[in-house]
Formats: sequence, C-alpha cells, structure tokens
Amino acid sequence: MDIILLFKALILGLVEGLTEFLPVSSTGHLIVVGDLLDFNDDKGKVFEIVIQLGAILAVCWEFRAKIGGVVRGLGREAAANRFVANLAVAFMPAAVLGLAFHHAIKTYLFNPFTVAIALIVGGLIIFWVERMNHQPRVTSIDEMDWKDALKVGFAQTLAMFPGTSRSGATIIGGMLFGLSRQAATEFSFFLAIPTMFAATFYDVYKNWALLKFDDLGMFAVGFIVAFISAFWAVKGLLRYVAHHNFNAFAWYRLAFGIIVLIYFW
Repeated sequence: MDIILLFKALILGLVEGLTEFLPVSSTGHLIVVGDLLDFNDDKGKVFEIVIQLGAILAVCWEFRAKIGGVVRGLGREAAANRFVANLAVAFMPAAVLGLAFHHAIKTYLFNPFTVAIALIVGGLIIFWVERMNHQPRVTSIDEMDWKDALKVGFAQTLAMFPGTSRSGATIIGGMLFGLSRQAATEFSFFLAIPTMFAATFYDVYKNWALLKFDDLGMFAVGFIVAFISAFWAVKGLLRYVAHHNFNAFAWYRLAFGIIVLIYFW
C-alpha cells in the first residue's frame, strides 16, 4: 500500500470536509491543493467524487432528525410536503444548467486562475451583502415558499463557476432574497443533499472505468476523513452564524485568492 498516496488522500479528505459547506469554495481548494500534491490527474478527479460523497453523508447525519420527520410526514403533513417541494424547485436550475454545461465547465474553467478570481470576487460580494441593512423576511426554512426556493436555486447555479462556492452562493443569495442568516445557512445545507448526490452519481457514471479495486484503501481514507471533518464543520458553522456575520470568510477568500494568484503566476 502506497503510504504517500494515503497521506494525500487524508489531506484532500480533510480539505473537502472542512470547506464543502463553508462559503470558501471546496472545489477551489481541491484544485489548488490537488495541484500542490501533484494529485490532479484522472485518478485524483475520481477521488474527489468519492470524498464529496462522504461530506454529503455528514450533512445527512447531522440533520437526520429533520430528514426523518420530513420522510414520515411526506404526503400527510403540509409542512413536510412544502419542504420537499421547495427543495425540488431549488434543485432544478442547477440540474438543468449543470447537465447542459458540465463538460465545458470541467474542461475550460477548472484551473487555479479562474478559482482565484472567483474567490476574490466572492469575498467582495460577501462584504457588500453584509454592509446592507439586512431585515430578514423569512426567519425559518419552514416559512419559505416556492418563490424563495427558486431564487436560492438560481443563486446556486453561480457555483458552477469553480471558486464561487456552492454554499456561499446559496447562503449569500438567500440573505439577499430576504432569508435570515440562519435560515439561509440551513437551507443551503439541505439543498446540498440532492444537488451533491446528483453531481456525485453523474460523475461516477461518467468516470466508472477509472474506478479500480486497488484504490479502495485510498478512497476509504479520504471518505472517512471527509465525513468526520464535514460533520464538525457543519456543526461549527451553525453555531458561528448564530452570533457572527460572514466577513471573516470574505477576508479569508480575498487572502487565499491573492495567494493563489501569486503562487500560480
């Protein structure tokens, strides 16, 4: 077993878990760290798919009570039906545009330069939104209607540009559209479940030939580390947004984006 490869798997799993649900772009970090570790070949791309699945399952576990309640109430309770309908509505824009432009985005935009620019621009947008007089109209995800969900869904499509951050686009977009910081963050987490499951299974289907049994150990290490680190990142972000704004993440995006530009220049 290649110890160096397992070490790379551990590092990338940690990066995926810590950044997937924070507004800092996990894709951007994986592109940069994968390049630094010289692990950005076809095997590295398949590996990223596997560790992304670990991060998704961490969210499912954290919100298992809410998910279980929705499943039990589906078809019988108005709140559960509305919640699922909102997720479906929010999911559709990214699903349609993702299928249409997936190949072009993967081919032309997945590079450190585009990531750096998106990180910097996203940080400036966070500063701009946080300076606004934010008076939330929706304070809980149970108060959202399909129009709120659709707006967040269109915001999520911006995350197809690597470095933007799916969670950043949905959280900041949700706040712009009248959601409280807490409601926008929670809905972003729930929307990640169908979105990331769909993206993961689509990528697995497209890259099935690259999956090899010999890589099972590497995949297992990355998957487990991504699950654990994502679980704690989600819990930490929920506690953080209860008392803080997102300016700290904006500063981080600016600093990281500039470092990436300088390093890869």
